[in-house]
Amino acid sequence: NFTYCPATGLAKGNEHSEFAGWAFPFPGVFLMEEFISEDEESEMVELMDRDDWKPSQSGRKKQDYGPKVNFKKQRMKAGSFTGLPSFSKKIVAQMKSCSVLGSFLPVEQCNLDYVPERGSAIDPHFDDWWLWGERLVSLNLLSKTVLSMSCDSEDSIQLFPTFSKENGELSPPGSSTQTSACKNSGEEGINCTLSPKPVLSKEVTVAIHLPRRSLVVLYGDARYKWKHAIYRKHIEHRRICVTFRELSAEFSAGGRHEELGKELLEIALSFQGRPV
Repeated sequence: NFTYCPATGLAKGNEHSEFAGWAFPFPGVFLMEEFISEDEESEMVELMDRDDWKPSQSGRKKQDYGPKVNFKKQRMKAGSFTGLPSFSKKIVAQMKSCSVLGSFLPVEQCNLDYVPERGSAIDPHFDDWWLWGERLVSLNLLSKTVLSMSCDSEDSIQLFPTFSKENGELSPPGSSTQTSACKNSGEEGINCTLSPKPVLSKEVTVAIHLPRRSLVVLYGDARYKWKHAIYRKHIEHRRICVTFRELSAEFSAGGRHEELGKELLEIALSFQGRPV
């Protein structure tokens, strides 16, 4: 088991495990803590709770703001979609300050309510990529949780030793700290002589810790190569996940369904919506 480190972008082996002191790059994750204030969070949840929560899978409840979609037949239409809710207008505007969200235009919002009493969870899965685009954006409200990443690939991951003898701290693979520590060490240290160690991708899990009121974006490898899940053991109190999705290239400028995409974005960004 590994834990994602936002400061370095590395998945680091958990302490007291056989992979302690080992790490590998884990690209495609952007995490911003304290994305909204406590007052903003309280206001959002209060407004959500004025509408009905519909039963969903795996002990969750949901509120959908988005087009009517049949993923199996790959068909979509506006249906009763009237846009994203008014309280999301400010949130979407704030996203522009995030380096990976400069051009992000959400066309769908899904609010999911998790509580431990219902055994709320979601199994490892990929979000659809026929309709939804590169970036998946989620705002984590009311309590902390863990996003668990797993991979079915038979490929190998190269682990690198990260322990620096110089200061006893973890440093990124190949960093100057790690190299100089090995060169300047008078005695032979085990972490200085270790070469990269391969492990099977499908045997690796990466925990991304999501603090309360944090925003997480999955894109690239974290979106398309790694499945994400929320396990029951990581739901300690009520938790609301607000997920925003953008359109895929097929529904964007130059795509086969560009006109439908434009229509849906116009509806979405009117911010006059009610749950469908």
